[in-house]
Amino acid sequence: MPAPRATSRDVARLAGVAQSTVSYVLAGKGSISPATRERVLQAAAELQYRPNLAARAMRTRRTGRVAAVMGLPAYDPAAMLAGASAVAQESGYAMDVLHVDGSIETRSERVLELASSGQLEGVLSFVPLLPDVHAQAPDDVPVIVSETFDDDMHAAGDLVDASPVAELVEHLAALGHTRFLHVAGPPRYASAVARRDAYLATVARLGLTSLGVVDGDWSGRSGLEAMRSLPDDAPPLAVVACNDLVAVGVMRGAADRGWAVPGDVSVTGWDDIAVSPYLTPSLTTVDTDRTEAGRRAMHQLVAALGQEPAPHGLPSLTTVVWRESTAPPSPRTARP
Repeated sequence: MPAPRATSRDVARLAGVAQSTVSYVLAGKGSISPATRERVLQAAAELQYRPNLAARAMRTRRTGRVAAVMGLPAYDPAAMLAGASAVAQESGYAMDVLHVDGSIETRSERVLELASSGQLEGVLSFVPLLPDVHAQAPDDVPVIVSETFDDDMHAAGDLVDASPVAELVEHLAALGHTRFLHVAGPPRYASAVARRDAYLATVARLGLTSLGVVDGDWSGRSGLEAMRSLPDDAPPLAVVACNDLVAVGVMRGAADRGWAVPGDVSVTGWDDIAVSPYLTPSLTTVDTDRTEAGRRAMHQLVAALGQEPAPHGLPSLTTVVWRESTAPPSPRTARP
């Protein structure tokens, strides 16, 4: 027979707190210390406790449900939604996922319908909404808009943090590189503009030589063509590509020119796609923790539900992953 389902009383006993404290923590309400909140959440996870949402709704007239609203981004949002769902469950909520498309007016109207439906306690929107949505939503149903995507569903907010570009260029310069090239993404993307600006600023600050910025389209072909356009005496060279697919094209283009990676050309990418660790050489890149981005967004909603301040002062979502495609220039191509 299956084991009895854990109750909030079991969680309270394991965490060493009152049952009411468990209720406050899982509802995201009350002035509970971070240490106590963490102890309750750990006990709930250990016991695999899940609130009885139907019973809670009858008792409190609350549904225990929140919604995450997503548009149609250029990449798979599964990791971001998984992070948001995990935080919702940890806080005692079930999360529905709804996809909306159309104009910002259409999206805003749909979110207001959801907030006024009586079926949700809060709405987290990953799509931009009109500024007055918050004022029009019911007072007891917070609507949080995560600054994750712009109106075209391109990355925005913390997802366009380009500070790793400076780290890449600084490290490559420390290895002995003095000549650089940037293969950029389309300028209609905020992330591409931010990386381009960070590259130019860092090269100028360090007094390095830039062979230019080549406009690309996020594809491997743009990296390949960028390498084909270089003069024969370009190496030793460090190429900062706007994403991993472009970096793969750069590596192929270098091979076609007879230039070794990383001996003649060091290459960096962005996104840490699944194949990047298994290339030859493995690709130095930048990982963006989209799961954590989803978690942070849902934490904002949970804080609003508990009428608590939203988290702030959080570390960057991006991390440089150093691999084999970056190294000091080969002595045979070193310039005097």
